[in-house]
Amino acid sequence: MPTTLRRRMSACAATAALSVLGLAAPAAHADGGPAVSATPAVNLATNPGFEIPTLPLADYGSIPGWNCGAAEAGLSTAAHSGGSALAVTPANADSTGECSQTVSVRPSSTYTLSAWVHGSYVFLGATGTGHDVPPAWTGGTGDGWQLLTTSFTTGAADTSVRLALHGWYGQGAFTADDVQLSGPAPEPAHATWNVPTDDKVVFFTIDDGWQATPEAARFIADHQLPITAFPLPMPSGWNADYFKSVTAVPGSSVQDHTVSHRDLTTLSAAEQQAEICSARDTDLRLYGTAPTIFRPPYLTWNADTLQAAANCGIRTVLTATADFSWGASNVYRGGALQPGDVVLMHFTDTLATDLQRALTAAQAAGLKPAGVTDYLR
Repeated sequence: MPTTLRRRMSACAATAALSVLGLAAPAAHADGGPAVSATPAVNLATNPGFEIPTLPLADYGSIPGWNCGAAEAGLSTAAHSGGSALAVTPANADSTGECSQTVSVRPSSTYTLSAWVHGSYVFLGATGTGHDVPPAWTGGTGDGWQLLTTSFTTGAADTSVRLALHGWYGQGAFTADDVQLSGPAPEPAHATWNVPTDDKVVFFTIDDGWQATPEAARFIADHQLPITAFPLPMPSGWNADYFKSVTAVPGSSVQDHTVSHRDLTTLSAAEQQAEICSARDTDLRLYGTAPTIFRPPYLTWNADTLQAAANCGIRTVLTATADFSWGASNVYRGGALQPGDVVLMHFTDTLATDLQRALTAAQAAGLKPAGVTDYLR
């Protein structure tokens, strides 16, 4: 959008400007040919009907799966279907009240994006598709709901798209419901409990984040240990600098561990996707890199987990072959640590001594800690 148009507009001026930009019809738009993949089309959108309640341990007021202005978006019971819909009131005349989400897709594949909307000057679009895709929009829906639809074909190297719903400057509130991104799903993530390798390495992973002790941070720095941290969004929000410091050693990273640490096998596929994608968004916002590895809480997962993780950009669902948390020294297969073993620990008040015990066990087996992202591509 040209800079000169990013200001408050009357309804008449908005219509004229949009006509100049080639956006004059609130109908479907398309930019590509047929899909290459024969994979059946499914709805890839996260929390598409806005029916999933605020996730436990999430930021108050958040809408699972969606990134909206905290003071602008909420839920309405005046829904197109189901029990709730997205309701957005832009905070001021300089805001469009945008709500967005990122979803993984297949390259060179065709997708259709749609949503039901209510209000004046409501827009639905996708970016990151590899092509310029005009949004679908409406100048007003009157007293009812209107279906907006657009479509696109991803480029040969495009693996994710950003979906966005928004209004227009100075045009007031809008409501949206039943979002659908229809097209082929990404391949499910790969699940593993170790990292197959002949290298004499072992991988230290640390979960949750509730107790961020300086003793553990000093041990990691003094021994230059590459660690993979799986903090939950709430402790990340409280103390992101700590997790940045303990992952400063080359090879270290912050990865995904859900929002609320629930057993995913008790949740629907849609709820699992909201848990994983919402945690991914927090990690990206706080640490600057989107996670590609997912640690399921309690090391439990099912087939829905693998697909939900893939829809959130995760390539590997990683459990563990050993647990050295809270004073334990448990190698699940028995015996000493072996090359490629993944050691589970937790951010607790025993972490410094747990790290020492794990390091001693690794050295006794002739292994050295390595960064898991250097081996899982």
